[in-house]
Amino acid sequence: MSIWIIFVFFMLLSWLVSSQLKSKFTAYSKISIVNGMSGRDIANKMLFDNGITDVQVLSVEGSLSDHYNPVNKTVNLSREVYEGRNVAAAAVAAHECGHAVQHATAYHWLQMRSTLVPIVSFSSKWVQWVLLAGILLIQSFPQLLLVGIVMFALTTLFSFITLPVEIDASRRALAWLNISGITDHNSHPKAQEALRWAAYTYVVAALASLATLLYYIAIFLGGRKD
Repeated sequence: MSIWIIFVFFMLLSWLVSSQLKSKFTAYSKISIVNGMSGRDIANKMLFDNGITDVQVLSVEGSLSDHYNPVNKTVNLSREVYEGRNVAAAAVAAHECGHAVQHATAYHWLQMRSTLVPIVSFSSKWVQWVLLAGILLIQSFPQLLLVGIVMFALTTLFSFITLPVEIDASRRALAWLNISGITDHNSHPKAQEALRWAAYTYVVAALASLATLLYYIAIFLGGRKD
């Protein structure tokens, strides 16, 4: 019953944050930036201003599908951001380029997260099955649940390492938007707010993962006492 309470609480919290994020981006997508540059133009300019010449800016399908891929060094922007000439597009494009700057400057949190990617990818694929089997066999084979907890702990760690990576990318983006004059005294606070709500989604995900991890640890400790 406890796991369902945790699940429903964070599901609702995630929905509220996601709804607010979409609302902010919808509103700020209607506010043009002073120089009329597109998200693609802004991304290319930020990369150029930071001396990055080996990263390509691409358009990808999907809404809020924007991301930086360190493997092939591409800034991937959704079509609405790639072609958009508004505050929301500017904020997202600059944020993703912030990750490219992190990569180029060997930002330690990004390097740590990249190191964990293959491990977390493997753990994420099997962890739920290991946890389920561990709970069912807790009386006869408690070590299996412990293995599942360790695997889940890696995904939780990944979620928390993601926080400084995302926050720093937004910090770099906002500083550059201000210095370059892409945003002004009217649009800059809106770009800040849009990226702040985007960061909240990662905070909620990390806290949800931690709460779930603690729940499984409690099951393991309770099972051992029994």
